[in-house]
Amino acid sequence: MTRVGFYVVQSDDALASHRVAAVLAEKALQRGHKIYVLTRDQGHAQEVYEVFWSYRQDAFLPVSLSTERKVSAIVIGHSDPSPEHHDCLINLSMQTDNFASRFERIVEIVTQQSSHLDAMRDAWRWYKQRGFSLEKHDVALPNHV
Repeated sequence: MTRVGFYVVQSDDALASHRVAAVLAEKALQRGHKIYVLTRDQGHAQEVYEVFWSYRQDAFLPVSLSTERKVSAIVIGHSDPSPEHHDCLINLSMQTDNFASRFERIVEIVTQQSSHLDAMRDAWRWYKQRGFSLEKHDVALPNHV
């Protein structure tokens, strides 16, 4: 069964979710996972991509955009993931979809922006109604990103 983790950060910074996503992607990568980061649109994908590339001076995240021919362990895109992506989904799109059940693990990052809180409350209800295993985690905003 797919596990869905809601990671709550006490920040209303517009880039907080991107920064937390980079930290969680690094942890998942260290555990051998392949990660698909779902964004709202191409501009948002590019914004997240830049945060991942500038993540830390002492770290490297192998990341590519879904529009590139080269595929990395971390792929960032704005459309439904292709079938080979089924391990870990970091969902920054603020929408849920029926393809979610094919992933082993889904990460939803909750910031304190009111529109974001509303979207994540809706997402929690959507997953719960469909029987997903839900978890809530409080996380600190990383200083080094």
